[in-house]
Amino acid sequence: MPGWSGGPWGVVPPPRPLVRRLLAPVGTLAGVAAAFAYVGAVDPNEPGHYPVCPLLRFTGLYCPGCGGLRSAHAFVTGDLPAALGANALAVVGYGLFAVVMAVWLIRATRAVPMRLAVSPVWWWGIGAVLALFTVVRNLPFGSALAP
Repeated sequence: MPGWSGGPWGVVPPPRPLVRRLLAPVGTLAGVAAAFAYVGAVDPNEPGHYPVCPLLRFTGLYCPGCGGLRSAHAFVTGDLPAALGANALAVVGYGLFAVVMAVWLIRATRAVPMRLAVSPVWWWGIGAVLALFTVVRNLPFGSALAP
């Protein structure tokens, strides 16, 4: 429609204050940072601190998340090779999370809404990567991907 500017009668509401726009991304970042700080302080390599993966316990198979806590602990303590060895896919996830957080913070600062519209093809692709990672890490030739 010509002359349409997003609101009724061509009125565009003023952006929310910067502090309010930053609440969600900064709160999310603070929560994730607190979780990583906890995992960095409480070593998952010592037994008794965290529950065992139910899939591993009952089937002996590694799920896509197995080794994720050890990976996070190694990542926080600065041991990237150990983080990749524990769960390489989780390390990729840390990087993707960092990119999404940076985009979210920049957009919130500029008063541009953050919308993540992921098509079903991407969700199927992510599921396929997780399934392939799970199968390969449980086969003898994929033992390098096992935690």
